[in-house]
Amino acid sequence: MDGWPILSPSGSRSNVPPPVTGHRVKTTPLALVEEAFRTLPERYLGAPAGFDVTYHVRLGDIGHTFEVRCTERTARVRKGVSKRPADVVIGTDAPTWLKLRAGEINGVEAFRHRDLYARGELDMAVRFEGLFRLPDGRDPNLRVHDVQLPGRRVSTLTLGDGPDVLLIHGLGAAKSSFFDLAANLADGGYRVHALDLPGFGGSSKPAIAPYSARWFADTVLGVMDELDIEKAHLVGNSMGGRVALEIGLRRPERVRAIAALCPAVAFIKRDFHPLVRFLRPEFGLLPHRLRRGIVERQLWSMFCDPDALDPTVSDVVVDEFQRVYGSAGARVAFLASARNIYLDKPFGRGGFYPRLAELEPPALFVWGSHDRLIPPGFRRYVAEALPGADQIVLDSCGHVPQVERPEQTAGLVRRHLAQAEALGARRFTRRGAAAAAREAA
Repeated sequence: MDGWPILSPSGSRSNVPPPVTGHRVKTTPLALVEEAFRTLPERYLGAPAGFDVTYHVRLGDIGHTFEVRCTERTARVRKGVSKRPADVVIGTDAPTWLKLRAGEINGVEAFRHRDLYARGELDMAVRFEGLFRLPDGRDPNLRVHDVQLPGRRVSTLTLGDGPDVLLIHGLGAAKSSFFDLAANLADGGYRVHALDLPGFGGSSKPAIAPYSARWFADTVLGVMDELDIEKAHLVGNSMGGRVALEIGLRRPERVRAIAALCPAVAFIKRDFHPLVRFLRPEFGLLPHRLRRGIVERQLWSMFCDPDALDPTVSDVVVDEFQRVYGSAGARVAFLASARNIYLDKPFGRGGFYPRLAELEPPALFVWGSHDRLIPPGFRRYVAEALPGADQIVLDSCGHVPQVERPEQTAGLVRRHLAQAEALGARRFTRRGAAAAAREAA
């Protein structure tokens, strides 16, 4: 191990080189980087049972790669790489890496500014930073923890301090779709929790589960219970927006405010209803893959402006989707979730829109003018059911506004959450909305 120390969380040490005295300390970028890596093992916090992940950290500006192998109890570091293949590759530059190690920034923030990239399993890449204490003994700026619930495990990223905000991704996506917004909200004084819903991302993928809005809502509420979150703001995109609304309808006392970004509201025209009912999620148990070209086209179709998505980011998204979709459980989750979205009854007893009329928490609906999946025309039905809600259409925007228009979307969300905080997060019925408007006038 190049004479570098191997430590466990208990502090046992081996292969420690003798101290060097009488020499001037090097302050070159490489020397500073080497020292930052050399101290990683003694700051290791440990990992879940069975954890064994090899990271390659590439620092392009100084032309060096460092290998960090993390197991349940130990972290081993070497300059250069061994013959063991990397599970995750993290690329950045020396100044960014040193800021990360000092706790001046976090990895999500570095990703937001495109100062860092990752290849391999994204959940493990994001988890890396939270495996180590900061040099002065402080807790890491972000942590990825596995929340255990009956029958499923939920991978959750937490960063920041302040009122709690939960970010809920859409169909086929993961918490990585909210990295930019998570960093922005954390900078704005919120404690942010980005979830991978069961069946997606780094969470477990049970082959037998309903994957309905109600089941996902129960899952999010379970995560809140495990994290001791009494009440939170909810921000959801697409399917995640539908889940946020379901939580607001069923447990309004747990919700401060809702920001629904292109939410998967109930379809009005359902010409393929009989066919969709016939297509069972169990077909996902049959081994199959989606060709990369198909996944890429579907990803790009969600954007109005293709240039809004960094090509390196799109490569990561496509790689991650194909990796996750290779699991039978993930295929079942994807098909079952899509089927449930399409079959959601719009009207009549128990229909979505009559239920939406009873929503109490303050709600913001953000639509994309060029959204092909959930067209902005749905705002008409939302307005009829919930006239007190704020609705905004972003010009020249597709289905993922937090990615395509990150700064504008973050500004809208932060303003909405701040207004809810100012109002004391009181229940927001139609009458309450009108009263709040009079107070603001």
